[in-house]
Amino acid sequence: MPLSLEGPRLLLRRLREVMAKGGGRQARLDEIVKLIAASMNMAVCSVYLKRSPDILELYATEGLKPESVHKTRLHVGEGLVGDIALHARPLNLADARVHPLFAARPETGEEAVMSFVGVPILRGGTVIGVLVVQNTNSRSFVIEEIEALQTVAMVIAEMLVEFGEAFSVSENKGPKRFKGLALTQGSALGHVVLHEPRVEVERLIAEDVEEEYVRLDKAIYKLRQAVDELLLTEDVSHAGEHLDVLETYKMFANDIGWQMRLREAVRTGLTAEAAVERVQSNMHARLQGQRDVYLRERLQDFEDLSNRLLRILTGRALTASLEHLPKDTILVARSMGPAELLDYQRKTLRGLIIEEGTQSAHVTIVARALDIPFIGRIENIASIAQEGQEIILDADSGECFLDPSPAMHKVYQEQSKARARKQKQYARLRNLPAVTKDGEKIDIFMNGGLLVDLQNLTESGADGIGLFRTELQFMIAAKLPRQDEQIEFYKKVLKVAGKRPVIFRILDIGGDKILPYMRHAQEENPAMGWRAMRMALDRPGLLRYQIRALLQAGEGRIIRLMFPMIAEIEEFIAARDLLNREIKWAEKLNRPMPREIHVGTMLEVPSLIWQLDALLPQLDFISIGTNDLLQFFFASDRGNPLVGDRYDLLSPAALSMLGEVAEKCTTHKVPALVCGEVAGRPLESMMLLALGYRRLSVPATTIGPVKRMIRSVHMARLRNGFAALRREGKPLTRASAQMLANSLRVKL
Repeated sequence: MPLSLEGPRLLLRRLREVMAKGGGRQARLDEIVKLIAASMNMAVCSVYLKRSPDILELYATEGLKPESVHKTRLHVGEGLVGDIALHARPLNLADARVHPLFAARPETGEEAVMSFVGVPILRGGTVIGVLVVQNTNSRSFVIEEIEALQTVAMVIAEMLVEFGEAFSVSENKGPKRFKGLALTQGSALGHVVLHEPRVEVERLIAEDVEEEYVRLDKAIYKLRQAVDELLLTEDVSHAGEHLDVLETYKMFANDIGWQMRLREAVRTGLTAEAAVERVQSNMHARLQGQRDVYLRERLQDFEDLSNRLLRILTGRALTASLEHLPKDTILVARSMGPAELLDYQRKTLRGLIIEEGTQSAHVTIVARALDIPFIGRIENIASIAQEGQEIILDADSGECFLDPSPAMHKVYQEQSKARARKQKQYARLRNLPAVTKDGEKIDIFMNGGLLVDLQNLTESGADGIGLFRTELQFMIAAKLPRQDEQIEFYKKVLKVAGKRPVIFRILDIGGDKILPYMRHAQEENPAMGWRAMRMALDRPGLLRYQIRALLQAGEGRIIRLMFPMIAEIEEFIAARDLLNREIKWAEKLNRPMPREIHVGTMLEVPSLIWQLDALLPQLDFISIGTNDLLQFFFASDRGNPLVGDRYDLLSPAALSMLGEVAEKCTTHKVPALVCGEVAGRPLESMMLLALGYRRLSVPATTIGPVKRMIRSVHMARLRNGFAALRREGKPLTRASAQMLANSLRVKL
């Protein structure tokens, strides 16, 4: 007879009594199968558990021959039980004996049974066993009975976890290796901390089902409200996937089918949290093996939404930055913005791993400034890694290892010693000039944008700050910084720099740099849309506000300003006019003024290259921003993991373009600075020297390797070797650059 509506709840209450008695794993399982068989009026109830990734073992039974326990084993995919384990889905049969997969085991005595229903036992979306009930009559089981079994299977999974090492629910023993994209350098050994922590559900069985309905409905309402608010403000920088991700969240949050499945799970007697976990686990089990990229991405979106709902139900913090963290934290996340990374205490953060990430993303720039080993593009790592799991992160090779072996520990220790020796070599170069073997001085500046960067100015031996990204101060603030706050901030930067030059890039927002407190129109291609000087010239209030702060902060000093994202010479003229008006306004009011004002522009848009003859005479300097310049030149979005690394500075087209720019600047006697991230790689910076550039601005952590390269190169021989490649008509590629470096014995 089918279970009544009260049946699943009564079964759960009895299960709770069994769990409260305590006892060993086997004793509890034996009681559980007896209880289920009696409650559901079944002839047979059995539990099969995985003893290895491929083998299921009969672990407890009521109705089959007792001597078959721990002796009957099935391969995953073998028989009806093996099919359930393989596909992670229930199987409901009126007569199991006629099913083509039916494989009777004589030692169990199951030939006499007919009807069959089995459900997977899931833990974290992974099948760890199968729960089966069988009867001697022929009938199909109703949905309430299947749901009751799924709920019981969830309780069994939680019980097994209590026994820890006595019964491991993990299918894969030993170390697990993952390969990603190295975004910074260094290595670290520590323990996993999930940026968006998964919530461990502690209370499975509901005391009051109606109360759980209310809690669930309130949490779903809060979730939908939060997503709607994010969509209104378009503050999606922390999600890393912008508006389309939140649209997906909204679709799921409003999905009637999802809400019905949650309510059905509560109806069986689960708490609201346990209901979310069960629905999430079932979805994960069904979709985790999908090869379709779209479906895998939707699974990630769904899991992220479910985790958010769990955090609302339990009152947990949305991110781990608000929690007490271990001293050896390796942060793991799906995606992350620069402001979120800065929320974490540097003294506890050893490394960072995310599922997204590119070399020029702003979270990468911040991680590099903080000297945090960082790997990106490791698919599903935020779902696979467990809180507290030991992990080795090797950002030099782009690899990480979960549960590393003793041999891996030894390799890590040797790598750490080798890295420490290298750092000592670079430290010895700190106070030595960046001069080539034949006496040419090269200026090496550092990139910055945060107060935390300033400590690197002296430690790295940089000649100054060649690119100070002023927008980072705005991006990490909860509201627009007041003018007095900006003045104080810029004064601190100049004070630390002392006599060393600092080049402030005027606010570059828009595109991938969204301010959380400002509204921005949705754009199909924001990197090429309304951003930087385009936005500033259309709405000049913010630009004038910042210029006033910079002029006052530079009192009595030389202040250096440059305008970003100039595509037409008229844009520079308009920006310069705004600056001139602010200078006149300050002079009229007798405001403090800099001793000198040097004005330059960024070269980031290819169209400006063909206007340099008219533009350069109006500049004090020019700065080549290779991050944007190369992405526009090659039509490859640098923030898109699929194409962000498809262009190369060491290619014939890019080197030819940069060579032409260098020649123009030499002709007009305008200093040219290369400040993109590629300038911090020794081989690329060597080729920039060959093209004629003598000023580089690089991440602070790469100054040592670049200076080492410069001090090992003979400039005249480098120029001659480069010219020979051109005369011979050989393609200027990464391979030819490496051959040139090898022939000149350049230290890379």
